[in-house]
Amino acid sequence: MSYNVAVLAGDHIGPEVMAEAIKVLDAVASAEGFSLNYSKALIGGAAIDATGGPLPQETLELCRESGAVFLGSVGGPEWDHLPPEKRPEVGGLLATRKALELYANLRPVKLYPQLASGCPLKERTDGKTVDILTVRELTGGVYFGEPKALSDEEGLDTMVYRAHEVDRILEAGFAAAKNRSGRVCSVDKANVLRSSMLWRQRAEAMGKAHPEVELSHMYVDNAAMQLILDPSQFDVIVTGNLFGDILSDESAALAGSLGMLPSASLGSSVHLFEPSGGSAPDIAGKGVANPLAQILSGAMMLEHSFGEVNAAKRIYDAVEKAIADGLRTGDIAGPGEDTVGTVAMGDAVAERL
Repeated sequence: MSYNVAVLAGDHIGPEVMAEAIKVLDAVASAEGFSLNYSKALIGGAAIDATGGPLPQETLELCRESGAVFLGSVGGPEWDHLPPEKRPEVGGLLATRKALELYANLRPVKLYPQLASGCPLKERTDGKTVDILTVRELTGGVYFGEPKALSDEEGLDTMVYRAHEVDRILEAGFAAAKNRSGRVCSVDKANVLRSSMLWRQRAEAMGKAHPEVELSHMYVDNAAMQLILDPSQFDVIVTGNLFGDILSDESAALAGSLGMLPSASLGSSVHLFEPSGGSAPDIAGKGVANPLAQILSGAMMLEHSFGEVNAAKRIYDAVEKAIADGLRTGDIAGPGEDTVGTVAMGDAVAERL
């Protein structure tokens, strides 16, 4: 079996950690008896520098023709002066999500016991399992709602959700919960927002259709507080675009470093996989970036796009073994712990497959 992957390495540390992820993917593919065919293209700042725009047409066409899109982090301060639609994040990443109709963002946060000392809430998580999956809606809500306007006197954004948009993200959340502990917390602001009132109505209907899943509701402000007070209470959080953006970043801090956090963005045909952190221009080229988020994103790609569940599990297990064996990049190292570089961490995971 052979799979086609569009590789968009991105900016700054993007190519460095992408190389390690591909190393691991090739190793597990060889062990499991399948192959991955990579086609490389530009996106973000690298594309701006080379072509004048953050998302060249040939990049978008390659993404549409591939079995999956494997993306590195994009952006950097050198492109912040550009208009929003020309920047790597908006004109590149968000435009790709929109063009591919990627509607469900899966962001898992797992606190490995060996890294618990790096959790800012270590006193509250001590001895508890923190394993949260945030399922965030990607194509609707205030980020894409119309009308939008900006003048010297007024900024206007529109938060709108339609029933089919809510239903499909709820379905993704409920499906994920069935493969976990079977609990969904639907997060909204239904005491104030009309769009959230619709959201809660649809969530209630979905809960009745799937009685095997335990459904709860939480206002977004309370959810933000509960993630601090007791993060272990959550299994799957499903929520809208804006709320999911904020809560998934908040929960990301629980793992101690963004360098540990993968993500998947699912669509109707092609899915996209990328690390949750940024392009880290301050450490680019120094060989010290943590490649684990990119490597784990590759495992999610094998699982969700190609159905290679056993290969994905081997990567998840290999990352856990590397951490258990004391391998640490600088971002996850505790006081006095030795550190390894980007390449050494990639090698360590590949060796433990």
